[in-house]
Amino acid sequence: MAGIKCLGCGKQFSDSGYSSHINSTTNAKCKLEHRADQPQPGQVDSGSSSEPKPYSHAISSSLFERIHGRKPIARAVAVDPQGDFFGTHANLDMDFEMLDSQAQDIMEDGVIFGLGGREPDLESLDEAGIDLDEAEMAAEAALMEHSWEPEVPDYLKQYCSPPGSPVNFLSDEELEDAPSPEAVLSDSDDEFEEFLNVRHEAEKSLMKNPFIVPYPDPSAGAPLNHTTLKPENVRYLEALRSGKSEENFWAPFKSEMDWQIAKWAKLRGPSSTALTELLKIPGLVEKLELSYTSANELNQIIDDKLPSRPQFRTANIVVEGESFEIYFRDIMECVEALFRDPKFAPYMKFVPEKHWTDSSKQTRMFHDMHTGEWWWSRQVYLDRTRPGGTIVPIILSSDKTLVTNFRGRSAYPLYLTLGNIPKEIRKKASSHAYILVAYLPTSKLEHISNKAARRRAVVNVFHSCMKHIVKPLESAGSRGVSMNSGDGLVRRGHPILAAYCCDYPEQVLVACTRYGDCADCEIVEKEMGEGTKLYPVRNLAKILHALNSMENEGPTEFVAVCKEAGVKPVFDAFWKDLPYSNIFRSIAPDILHQLYQGVMKHLKNWIFEAFGKEEIDARCRRLPPNHHVRVFLQGISSLSKITGQEHNEIARFLLSIVVDIPLPNGFSSVRLIRCVRALVDFLYLAQYPIHTDKTLALLEESLKLFHQNKTIFVDLQIREHFRLPKIHFLNHYVEKIRSLGTLDNCNTEQTERLHIDLAKDAYRATNRKDEFTQMTKWLDRQEKIHYHDNFLDWLQHGMPPILHNPNWLCSLFSMTRTLQMAKHPNTCVHSLIHAQKTNCITFFATSLARYIALLRFPSPSSTRHLGSLADSEVDIDIVSHVSSFNVIKFIQTDPITGC
Repeated sequence: MAGIKCLGCGKQFSDSGYSSHINSTTNAKCKLEHRADQPQPGQVDSGSSSEPKPYSHAISSSLFERIHGRKPIARAVAVDPQGDFFGTHANLDMDFEMLDSQAQDIMEDGVIFGLGGREPDLESLDEAGIDLDEAEMAAEAALMEHSWEPEVPDYLKQYCSPPGSPVNFLSDEELEDAPSPEAVLSDSDDEFEEFLNVRHEAEKSLMKNPFIVPYPDPSAGAPLNHTTLKPENVRYLEALRSGKSEENFWAPFKSEMDWQIAKWAKLRGPSSTALTELLKIPGLVEKLELSYTSANELNQIIDDKLPSRPQFRTANIVVEGESFEIYFRDIMECVEALFRDPKFAPYMKFVPEKHWTDSSKQTRMFHDMHTGEWWWSRQVYLDRTRPGGTIVPIILSSDKTLVTNFRGRSAYPLYLTLGNIPKEIRKKASSHAYILVAYLPTSKLEHISNKAARRRAVVNVFHSCMKHIVKPLESAGSRGVSMNSGDGLVRRGHPILAAYCCDYPEQVLVACTRYGDCADCEIVEKEMGEGTKLYPVRNLAKILHALNSMENEGPTEFVAVCKEAGVKPVFDAFWKDLPYSNIFRSIAPDILHQLYQGVMKHLKNWIFEAFGKEEIDARCRRLPPNHHVRVFLQGISSLSKITGQEHNEIARFLLSIVVDIPLPNGFSSVRLIRCVRALVDFLYLAQYPIHTDKTLALLEESLKLFHQNKTIFVDLQIREHFRLPKIHFLNHYVEKIRSLGTLDNCNTEQTERLHIDLAKDAYRATNRKDEFTQMTKWLDRQEKIHYHDNFLDWLQHGMPPILHNPNWLCSLFSMTRTLQMAKHPNTCVHSLIHAQKTNCITFFATSLARYIALLRFPSPSSTRHLGSLADSEVDIDIVSHVSSFNVIKFIQTDPITGC
């Protein structure tokens, strides 16, 4: 048998088995022979040159020798004579000898040896905590390590690489550039320098604080001179008390108990009927000293005595003779409410900046929206006519969602947030940085029998409603309005549409383009998905001219002009009069729908067709358990209505399960593996919270790699073409990141989460009759409770002044992580012996005793003294059981924002 022969016991071992044998054996001769065979530090064999002595163990065709063509060299390892935390190395050897009295038998290369060669006593093995079934299975596995394996089928032999030749997995081109094993294992940095990981080099700069270049005009984003209002919390306090000298801290509630129950009832509590029945329990209201006796009285307090938020209104929009009702808020009131929210005031961004990796300004960095090129360019345009203004980037998002599981009722919410709020705060639902602006009509206009006419009517209804909502932004964006932030300072704000976040059908609807076209550029359908070439952005001037031609042309000419311009004939597109904005540049990438629910969904289906669903499912079931990797025990081909989260979990192991499957008909799998790797790389690179020019170059390279190798799916007759809008839109990711910042600035995953709070939960709180009126009232009370809760938190902290911190950087640039354990252990009760065996912790009891001794005696004189304290002062037998935690995570929390 090939391997290493131990000179102490005469047994043959594999390369790794010999090391395990020396570490676990109780045979003193094996240890002595091993030590005698090792060169001492600083010594060389007297009969040889200065070259270190080779191993004297019998080595034949080991992996190292097969790869390098020579025997391994034993290099002297410097050992600290002081030992480690658990004592000196001499003491460690004694610990091995002490095992003889605790366990009479041990496993050595698959054979159970008793002391002195005696037949092992089964009862003594059981008392020692050794599972006989596991011991027999381990012995059999060890004996079979170099034994028979099934013959490789003939049809698979052509795909198998010769043993010991891992580089044969590479293509001919890659083989020429592959580093030799000697170069990889060399101690010289110069020999390996050219093979450094490109991604590692690109990511190094992400760990540094940026070199910031401010906007050259200091008046941009600056407060107006001699215009200062009271801080927002002070104004709220005055509005709450209405000029009265109120002594009650919890007003308008009687006490903290009164407020906490009201907060629980509106945010976490039961229905209004259940709350009323609870309060009717005799004596409950009196004992708790509540200021309300029913849900209606509580609602009356919230409606009348808490300062108001932006109020919902209703309007009727008439399109083609039919009236549609919308529920909306004044969009400027929503913008001002977010802009002056005191919890955002210290971290708001009012002026664009350019971030570089260092002072040489060679590599640009992008993260928050104020580091992108869009904000900088809009500030330049604004300063030409209205210098001294503050850009207020508007981010809109809309998506129709079902609010019931069976009845098919839906809602069409429109959300708004500001790019001035850092994304680390904005992306958390608990920060309430998004505000619901409107519920749009959900009618499908099924009474219109002609499908083409119905589609045109749906588009016109959407744009007419949106036009009514965003109308105030037209004058406010061009002229500016006075807007006060949470610290009381007043600026001249210009709210400008920066990004519109939605899925592909919504992008086509917003941009007025034909389904199947790109909502951003002028690419023709036959060239879509064929490469990474960028086409010009749609000509806004030409499109505006076509949309405005309705006033001078007839309906037939209007349709023809719009078709020539590449848009649908929309009577009043909501974005055509918005200042400083280009809707085609504002269409934001969508990780959830474009990558997870789009590209990864296509890739998964192509892999099914290439390798077969049965093979993929079998490999999914056999994945070894690992942290953050979900094992689909039923496979993935039978999954229906797969969510974005499930596609995320599939993407984590998709490459690993297909990397060695041969393709039918003699096709090489190299191109397919490259495609899978390229798209998975693109998926994860696109989600970086910080990007630089180097990481964006990696993003482009991964997309190019996919397009260079995607013809494998055509050769396998899986695809005829790749004219898929979601695959084409990947070409725009780099320019979108440079323009708007990283993709977590405008990801629909955040607004999909808002559907739960602002649509589904709101609908469940109604009686299903005239639901939108009830939903808007319910949401208004929810917002008042949240805002009042933040106000009371400010009061409890002593009413600290709210100051803007212009130098604040998000926690992304800090690599400090905090260890957080799971709330509950995976295994609650472990005996010490069971915990030691199942978790493979050889010296668990000894280590636990020394840890307890260190807690009781924090300053031992030496590790030997600590060991004696553990033996004499700690009775480890009193520890009846321990709990094990298998799930931990590292979190990163900003010490200032708490996010």
